[in-house]
Amino acid sequence: MRNKWKIAFFILLGVVLAAVVTLLILAMIPPDGKKQEQTKVKDGDMVSFLIRTNREDVNKLINHYLEKEVADSPVNYQVRVGDEVELYGTVPFFSQELNMKLTFVPEALDNGDLLLKQKSISVGQLRLPVPYVLDFIRKSYKLPKGVEIWPNERQVVVHMQQLKLKSDVKLKANSFDLEKDDISFTLLVPVK
Repeated sequence: MRNKWKIAFFILLGVVLAAVVTLLILAMIPPDGKKQEQTKVKDGDMVSFLIRTNREDVNKLINHYLEKEVADSPVNYQVRVGDEVELYGTVPFFSQELNMKLTFVPEALDNGDLLLKQKSISVGQLRLPVPYVLDFIRKSYKLPKGVEIWPNERQVVVHMQQLKLKSDVKLKANSFDLEKDDISFTLLVPVK
């Protein structure tokens, strides 16, 4: 009789151990049956986010950025985005300050930069050559890092990824269609 109880005990112990092992195996198998790979992040990787916006928000952003970046500039200027990009400022002319307005047509380039093609210019009532005025602006105004003026081509290039933003965040222009109020950027956030 003793052997029957020993045999029953070991059978019961085997069933309990088999149940525990089965439960552990089932707990370790992923829910969908596939092993989940952990996303590996390398230092220097960038995560991208698509941002769609409108002219009003772009105006707020640009002028806030200019206030911070060129606050210590002796020359005051402002950018307004409407049906086109407009730059307002002053030009010293002898002992007078002349009001200036330049208008540009924006174009998002394939590399994420923003090209501003000069459309019109007015400096008071004077007719001045466009390359001269653009060269004067390039030499006299404190421009944010990443903004390059090409006077002879009548263009301004905004190298979006060179703009100084917080936390090393970078921007790329995707579309800049002012007529349709379709403005989109890719925000590149570094993963460290």
